[in-house]
Amino acid sequence: MEKKTHAGRLARFVVRSSYEDLSGEAVRQLKVRILDALGCAIGALGGEPVRMVREQVEEFGGRPLASLIGGGRTAPDRAALYNGALVRYLDYNDSFLAPGETCHPSDNLGAVLAAAEYAGVGGRDLLVSLAVAYQVQCRLSEVAPVRHKGFDHTTQGAYAAAAGAAKALGLDERRTANAVAISGTANNALRVTRTGALSHWKGLAYPNTGFAATHAAFLAMRGITGPPEVFEGNKGFMDAIAGHFEIDWEGEDLELVRRTIVKKYNAEIHSQSALEGILELREEHGIDAGDVESVELETFDVAYNIIGGGEEGTKHVVRTKEEADHSLPYLLAVALLDGEVGPDQYRPERIRSRDVQELLRRVEVRPAGDLSRRFPQEMPCRLRVITRDGKEFGIEKSDYEGFFTRPISWEGALEKFGRLCAAVDGKLREEIAGAVERLEEIEVSELVALLRKVEPNREEVRQ
Repeated sequence: MEKKTHAGRLARFVVRSSYEDLSGEAVRQLKVRILDALGCAIGALGGEPVRMVREQVEEFGGRPLASLIGGGRTAPDRAALYNGALVRYLDYNDSFLAPGETCHPSDNLGAVLAAAEYAGVGGRDLLVSLAVAYQVQCRLSEVAPVRHKGFDHTTQGAYAAAAGAAKALGLDERRTANAVAISGTANNALRVTRTGALSHWKGLAYPNTGFAATHAAFLAMRGITGPPEVFEGNKGFMDAIAGHFEIDWEGEDLELVRRTIVKKYNAEIHSQSALEGILELREEHGIDAGDVESVELETFDVAYNIIGGGEEGTKHVVRTKEEADHSLPYLLAVALLDGEVGPDQYRPERIRSRDVQELLRRVEVRPAGDLSRRFPQEMPCRLRVITRDGKEFGIEKSDYEGFFTRPISWEGALEKFGRLCAAVDGKLREEIAGAVERLEEIEVSELVALLRKVEPNREEVRQ
């Protein structure tokens, strides 16, 4: 495959990238996100859809070449699917904000980890392979957004996960380009996944992409070819979906992980500053949710359209976990009532409770042009809480703890990891966190061996 194609230039970037290209801060941020993603995964072990995926993996089988978090081994592509589902299910992992697209780059961990374990590589290789996946997904999200065309952000992820898996497998330029081309051609997903009545697929769409991308990388490893002009060719990605764009892959680095953001609250990413604001108001003024007459939120247009009741449909009808964590009215209401937004706020009985269902109907969300112009360099919002006796409390936010302007510390990541993994033996928790902290010094096999020791959560996490 000629290097003059976009896929060929991308493949050259993937192959030439090395651990030495990573700054010390990029390495630190990658470790934070790996720990964060593994915490999300372990915390999701009792999830109902995750159990269904596990049942299918176990029934269909697969040579035990890659580890499953929570025990067992299977084929690498199926490990990518299952471990990816764990990372994604709670909807608590990291994000990247571009003007026209939002993605969750740690969704790539399942694919990269499976390929790295299969290849028998070290932690440095895992770090650089994951950094490659982050860079590819984030850059494509910046220059080639697809949400407005009706496609899902997993569409760009198909290129990223394949690139990361190919890097972990040590494929050459030709095979890497083929892996990217096969995966990108085959995985153009519809945005309906995240509009209207939401389903389990909201949390499984990217794991499925990771599964397919890993599969594509292994096919390319064996010599299967893909369309070389997947990006710029007739009826290719640019022609059919994204429009023309340019990325100078020769000039790319591996630093975009530093612009990704970590969730402070277990809720859709664009809600984070509003949730921090409502909880600060609650604590500072001792607001009793039972006394609240109404809540008014002004936010940027992306948040309004995705989770505020804009172009992706009403957010005042909330019946399931998938609908709840994509509803600003529900999230602000439950935060006022409970003083937190974590996995417990998505239990079916909490979602159906009369207090939250009544309060969410008194939450009004509006877009504001001045706030929209500040996004994505900020995550701005204005909040006003009005009580039944006429008192008003307001706050304006530009970011939150975990945004790239206020990055989470390693200690903060450890605290979140500990909360999500509270059911895991304390010694094992420390060993997993320690392995991530010194990842550049160990083999990937050491990390996955610890992840196999985690006991599955027998208490169902029905969210």
